[in-house]
Amino acid sequence: MTTLALSPAPGAAPATRRVAAQTRLELLLLLRNGEQLLLTIVIPTVVLLLFAKLPIVDVAGDRVDFVVPGVLALAVLSTAFTGQAIATGFERRYGVLRRLGTTPLTRLGLLTAKTAAVIGVEIVQIGLLVGVGFALGWSPHGSALAAVALLALGTFTFSALGLLLAGTLRAEATLAAANLLYLVLLGVGGVVVPLHDFGPTARHLLELLPISALTDGLRVVLRDGGAVPLHDWVILLAWGAGGMAIAARTFRWD
Repeated sequence: MTTLALSPAPGAAPATRRVAAQTRLELLLLLRNGEQLLLTIVIPTVVLLLFAKLPIVDVAGDRVDFVVPGVLALAVLSTAFTGQAIATGFERRYGVLRRLGTTPLTRLGLLTAKTAAVIGVEIVQIGLLVGVGFALGWSPHGSALAAVALLALGTFTFSALGLLLAGTLRAEATLAAANLLYLVLLGVGGVVVPLHDFGPTARHLLELLPISALTDGLRVVLRDGGAVPLHDWVILLAWGAGGMAIAARTFRWD
């Protein structure tokens, strides 16, 4: 009896290859989106230039050393949370995610691929902002490794929260909520306005926000040359782990 040798063999590719292929696609889509680039590149750069050079708010010490860590945190927020939430929300609306749901790519695989693509964009984004900061006279201190680790954890946290938002709300609601939260967190998250300006009671509440933890941790390392406070690690990890756990269970393909 003759046995047919069929090649390629039927079946799904390994999970790592599926995630890698989806990551490349997500990265390409992010880089092709002009509105996304405006949000992730232009706005943080403009904020850095304005607040580093103009006495819009009173800060202790050198203005550039205060603003750059906050704008790096803003860059993570804009890319991992706002931009990703809006893009994913409209992918659900247009049926893109429904089609992905028919493939072997799992829900967790999709979330992982989207987070990995965001990291790729952030490498370019943060490199640009650091270059602008140096041009403005920024003089960082402390451990670069600690700063990178904090940015990575912040990316995971905001990516999880962005995907949670996009996976549960309608596209229009996601668009409104993501932009509103972006503006609110820019104003009250310690990015360009010191938290002590809000008074002791409000400050203690605002310190529980993930953007406040990321901003404070980066500022302690890059401006003060200290170690990231344990409080900031815990806040970011709690928000990130909670957001990803809920998103992995509730994310809807359609």
